[in-house]
Amino acid sequence: MEQKRLGFWLLTALVVGNMVGSGIFMLPRTLSEAANPAAVLLGWSLTGFGVLTTALVFGNLSIRKPELNGGPQIYAKELFKEGSTLSTLSGFMSSWGYWIGNFAGNVAIITTFTSYLATFFPILNSKAPLFTIGTVAFKTGNVLTFIICTAMLWFTHFLILRGIEGAGKINFLATSAKVIGFFLFIVLSLFAFQKSNLLPFTAPRLDDSGHPLGILTQINHAAVSTLWAFVGIESAIVFASRAKKQSDIKRATIIGLMIALAIYIGISLLVMGVLPQETLIHSEKPLVDAIETIIGPIGAYLIAGLGLISLAGSTIGWVLMSAEVPYQAAKQGLFLASFLKENKRGVPSFSLWLSNVLGQLFIFSTISNSMAHAFDFVIYIATLAYLMPYLIASLFQLKLVCTGETYQLNKSRYTDGLIALLSTIYSIWVIYAGTSDLKTFLFGAALLASGLIFYPSLRKQTQATPFTKNGRLLANQEETP
Repeated sequence: MEQKRLGFWLLTALVVGNMVGSGIFMLPRTLSEAANPAAVLLGWSLTGFGVLTTALVFGNLSIRKPELNGGPQIYAKELFKEGSTLSTLSGFMSSWGYWIGNFAGNVAIITTFTSYLATFFPILNSKAPLFTIGTVAFKTGNVLTFIICTAMLWFTHFLILRGIEGAGKINFLATSAKVIGFFLFIVLSLFAFQKSNLLPFTAPRLDDSGHPLGILTQINHAAVSTLWAFVGIESAIVFASRAKKQSDIKRATIIGLMIALAIYIGISLLVMGVLPQETLIHSEKPLVDAIETIIGPIGAYLIAGLGLISLAGSTIGWVLMSAEVPYQAAKQGLFLASFLKENKRGVPSFSLWLSNVLGQLFIFSTISNSMAHAFDFVIYIATLAYLMPYLIASLFQLKLVCTGETYQLNKSRYTDGLIALLSTIYSIWVIYAGTSDLKTFLFGAALLASGLIFYPSLRKQTQATPFTKNGRLLANQEETP
């Protein structure tokens, strides 16, 4: 069966849907706690500019190197001599880490979905013991959460098996509803906005010891807090090989970024104008508190409903990503050939099954609090896996500029070089700020290094398996009914 391709709007929906997930609901409180209104605005400007340079790098590489599909982590192999051990190892390691971050992140989104569902079904928060095995008591809320998370994961799984374009269309509908909902929230907030709530615009913020934080420190804190809003900007480039037109990749990435940025900045600043700073800093549910100020108690249900739509769309997008990343890496000879298996609808079936089986293991963390803490820790140290591809893409763009490969005009070469340099500086800062805690950095590095267990098998495969003319392994077809 001929594969259906993803058009501009479906690719844009993937970018927006994957960027705007659960984080937006707590971001206004996080930002108010980290910085005053002036520093928040400057922090958004810094992050927005940095991510824009990275988006331009992604878009430019998708046009200049269209054969390198599967995401920015794929470019790691291009930083070294073609066919060398360093080339294969770096490409494998970056893809491995990014894949783990993806399927672990999927579970975080799915479990957050049940927390919003609890607004309508409070039994999901029940602490009453349902049954006991040995000395372990299983609580009603935890067991129900496990069942719902499992059902959602596998519903999404079988939906995607029916075709990527079909799943993309459902993601598009969910993302459209999400965007409309957030813009309606922004419009309503305008009517309740009070300038006095933002004053003093440069209100002091204190550290844990009670000492005042300087404006530059506050800007740094705000920029780090906003960083996580942009994970997922690479979504379109991951699906570059499935796009109807390569030019759509760059357009979808830039337009998706602009839409997400408008939603994030609009909501974070307007909520700061609806709620007094002191109230916002101590709010456990800032968007709910803001909407209740405007339309009353029904606001909690409206926000919970918007959260469910937002997370449903994000789940589809990120499950798609977790299957596509190792599949495209295998095409480049950077993952085991088994990941190349597709069903008759062109869906990377083996990759999808394995990613979701591993995701299911993480879902067991919802059964007990101790397991949940372990899962939260894995998500925390996966930080490095998400951030490294941004630096890798920027460095590869710099390499192309320096060597002149794909360039005929010096003017575009200089422009791209400046953008790549700015993106590289930003990416280094992001990795430094995001993993400044030594424990996080070391465990994140260990997570990446765990892929070395499987690297010898990959090395044997690359030495024994012939490549096609464009340097890719031939895909295997797996017929499924």
